[in-house]
Amino acid sequence: MCTAATYKTKDFYFGRTLDYEFSYGDEVVITPRNYPFHFRHIDAIESHYAMIGMAHVVDNDPLYYDAFNECGLAMAGLNFVGNAAYYDIEEGKDNIAQFEFIPWILGTCANLEEAKTALIHMNLTNTPYSEQFPLAQLHWIIADRSGAITVEAMEDGMHIYENNVGVLTNNPPFNIQMFLLNQYMNLSPKQPENLFAKDIDLDQYSRGMGAIGLPGDLSSSSRFAKVAFTKLHSVSGDSENESVNQFFHILGSVDQQRGCCDVNGKYEITLYTSCCNTQKGIYYYTTYDNHQISAVDMTKEDLNQMYREYQAVLSMSEALKTAWMNIKLKAAMKERIVKFYFQKVDGSIREAYGTLKDSLLPDSKGTDSRKKSDTVQTYFDTERGEFRCYKVANLVKIA
Repeated sequence: MCTAATYKTKDFYFGRTLDYEFSYGDEVVITPRNYPFHFRHIDAIESHYAMIGMAHVVDNDPLYYDAFNECGLAMAGLNFVGNAAYYDIEEGKDNIAQFEFIPWILGTCANLEEAKTALIHMNLTNTPYSEQFPLAQLHWIIADRSGAITVEAMEDGMHIYENNVGVLTNNPPFNIQMFLLNQYMNLSPKQPENLFAKDIDLDQYSRGMGAIGLPGDLSSSSRFAKVAFTKLHSVSGDSENESVNQFFHILGSVDQQRGCCDVNGKYEITLYTSCCNTQKGIYYYTTYDNHQISAVDMTKEDLNQMYREYQAVLSMSEALKTAWMNIKLKAAMKERIVKFYFQKVDGSIREAYGTLKDSLLPDSKGTDSRKKSDTVQTYFDTERGEFRCYKVANLVKIA
């Protein structure tokens, strides 16, 4: 299933694993401030906090699995099958469909305290997205630098728990997960003393014996205990590299490998792992087939202009996809030479090999006094040996 955690050094980090037997087509999505959210039961929000996260985009709607906003508030939904329950529309409440929960909270709340206040007036409705995308049975972790809460909508009502361990997995309900930690209060990263019998000479034959009894299976309650122990005893430096690296190791302690969790002939695996520096606006992630850490920096984009520039010539859905494709291309060109395609003014398709990596760029003299434009992307064309540009709305594909 899934595991989420928080981590704090100099900055605050939030992330999760998505463990499943198939993917819906997950991608990192930035929703700029002026991208409208149209809700089923409340008025649309035309302007809101920008956010970034992993989502499946359907009919113009980013269906976020996890995300954080420009203020540093983060949120993730994890499977809660058999326990989750949603409600009929209630007069006088903010009626929010389950799939709208993340964008509603992150779009309107700047911090955890504001989220707690918003939850008082919220009714989480049993409205499915569509016949193809029925209700997902989820519970959520919401967090910022000040702390975390768990939100569980169940048959007996909405439960909101202070999450002092900063960890969430799946079943059982959160209060039971916390109670089960009592079983492990004797565990320690230090070597154990012989309390079994002083008259018997027992040997500390291995390192790590203080944590004997810490579960290692893939069940949700075991993953909860394993990540809680790993996180709460974790030690790292304060630098970005050390912090991010340590966070991936924390969630890596419950990584799922193909073949170890059989789901009716298919195998549940860790499709992706995310790590968000919510204060710097950076979304890091790895996938099952690529453990190299990739990063998307929301702050590098003009979160006011980003959507408008594309919307002038593209549909809403196309604009969101093209904006994200340009972000990925720009990030990739800063690391290497990238093959991509764009449409020229005459309508023909141009194949280009471009880069923005400093070590591959020619030496430049003086300063570039030309006015920068949000509608074009400049790159160094490695085949022609010169700087070229294309209209961002005309990007077709990254090879």
